[in-house]
Amino acid sequence: MRIALIGYGSVGKAFARLLESQRKRFPFRITAIQTRKYTAYDPKGLPIDPEWGPPASVPEFLDKAQPEVVIEITSLNPVDGEPAISHIRAAFARGLPVITANKGPIAHAYASLRAEAAAHHILFRFESTVMDGSPVFNLVRNNLPGVTIHGISGVLNSTTKVVLAEMAQGRSLADGVRLAQEMGIAEADPAYDIDGWDSAAKTAALANVLMDANVTPQMVERTGIGAITPEEIQAAAAAGFVITLVSRAKREADGSLTLTTRPERLPEDDLLANVDGTSNVLLLHTDLMGTQGIVSVTPGVEQTAYGLFADLVDIAQQL
Repeated sequence: MRIALIGYGSVGKAFARLLESQRKRFPFRITAIQTRKYTAYDPKGLPIDPEWGPPASVPEFLDKAQPEVVIEITSLNPVDGEPAISHIRAAFARGLPVITANKGPIAHAYASLRAEAAAHHILFRFESTVMDGSPVFNLVRNNLPGVTIHGISGVLNSTTKVVLAEMAQGRSLADGVRLAQEMGIAEADPAYDIDGWDSAAKTAALANVLMDANVTPQMVERTGIGAITPEEIQAAAAAGFVITLVSRAKREADGSLTLTTRPERLPEDDLLANVDGTSNVLLLHTDLMGTQGIVSVTPGVEQTAYGLFADLVDIAQQL
């Protein structure tokens, strides 16, 4: 299967390495890559470090690449999800299935993108947009038939967890951000993490897909961690509490949705307070299965890349 990548940062390179390691079992090959500055093409398959050529528009790139599937992995824009939404629509217009790890399109335009994909009879997958590739959307789609999800609760942003842990040791927020950047887990603009935009986008994406919400990140009541001090965190710990950034969505009795992303002071034995390091946790509050939990333990770019791979295998099996 010929793959075109739009975006080629740390996740893209991890995905390329994963494909190389699995090629004997899964004959996928990346034949084209588009970044903001460069393009590369080779119908036989590109190496991890290809020879770059001049840039092209995404429509021109797709027309030249002639892929069988498009993977969109550009950086998050929490304001409107662009240009990733336009990239996906350009692929749909050419009858191409799409996989994305960019939560922006799912947070801003999931309902319309789902409808466009269905109208063109195209597969659209996005497992890596939340929880670093751990099965969330695939779990619900394939293993929870008939279940209605009434709410979600989660600790979904690894950067803020690292920052808050550093501050608990008396270091500054800036020290924590630098460590998260060194670990390669921060957004390209770490303010998206600190100000809660990444978590708000994930909250909107989860609500859109799992609760048919049709919301955007701007509709999530959002408070970041920028105003929290090391002294507050240490005082909470001394009293048996943990401060962490929590995302919640709840369907109210009147059918409306309450969506929040904000720091919460949780008892230290609360499940949401008991994931260390970069680990994340998501709880699904359902009608038929009670509360189901998904934990991603110390995820990195390799797990995000695996989510792309799992979606690719899923699409290949259905084509």
